Amino acid sequence: MSVLVTGGAGFIGSHVVRLLQQRGEEVVVVDDLSNGRADRVGDSPLVQLDLAAEGAQEVLRRTFAERSVDAVVHFAARKQVGESVQKPAWYWQQNVGGQANLLQAMQDAGVGRLVFSSSAATYGAPQVDVVREDGPAEPINPYGQTKLVGEWMNRAAGVAWGLRSANLRYFNVAGAGWPDLGDSVVMNLIPIVFTALDAGRAPVVFGGDYPTPDGSCIRDYVHVLDLAEAHLAALDHLAGDAGEGHDVFNVGTGTGASVLEVLRVVREVTGARVEPEVRERRAGDPPQLVADVGRIRGELGWSASKGLRDTVASAWEAWRAAR
Repeated sequence: MSVLVTGGAGFIGSHVVRLLQQRGEEVVVVDDLSNGRADRVGDSPLVQLDLAAEGAQEVLRRTFAERSVDAVVHFAARKQVGESVQKPAWYWQQNVGGQANLLQAMQDAGVGRLVFSSSAATYGAPQVDVVREDGPAEPINPYGQTKLVGEWMNRAAGVAWGLRSANLRYFNVAGAGWPDLGDSVVMNLIPIVFTALDAGRAPVVFGGDYPTPDGSCIRDYVHVLDLAEAHLAALDHLAGDAGEGHDVFNVGTGTGASVLEVLRVVREVTGARVEPEVRERRAGDPPQLVADVGRIRGELGWSASKGLRDTVASAWEAWRAAR
């Protein structure tokens, strides 16, 4: 199988690229390197490209043909909730426009399988403790809106020309499968905390008055290597006789942890003094998001194998290795 991975030089994408390489697949990476690093893709060819740019479709069509691509894993997107609230039009241009270019090129080249990097942000602020895929999808920020529209686009392509897609709604991703593939972009909670500790600053917690046991947001933290393995399970599902089954899957552990709980585990793993500074809520953040993982376990045979302490410890090892 030959797989094209957009955003494959980034944090999550590079883990998927390495797993595909380890099992002997042909891999080509497309990445604009705005957040990715070329040294993370190993010996796979790298095409530097902004999917939303003029001319992207032609570059993709040529790459599909030259590399005999069978399937695509699509990560490339902007992903900061707060930034999306400030720059909504740009997020739609980048995420939806880039995906439109990708889908058109796939149709033109006859590439009919896609694993899409979606998000639990599609659910918005659900009024349930555990979120199922068939529950309401009501995103409350532009980032989540672009991901939900991306799922709609994939379904429409399935009706129009037969695209088979698996849309993976990630919950909170952290950790490192290998020390050299740690999260190098300080956008997510754990790297933000490590950065604060290195600088001798108090980690910032946005919101201490949510309707949760300790007042901080609750999230489902999934280890990045578990998540990467879910992508391979989805690719294999699409390559087999998937039939007309569900095309949306939650990817999480099924267990929530609050921001303050994560900070306590960081304290245990690092031995550092972690005394957070609690500030006002951040725009667009729901109080709680925890995955119901029954569908992905039942249909793809995947389940997370690592817990929160494993995730934090691997992230810390990678963080120290990079310094």
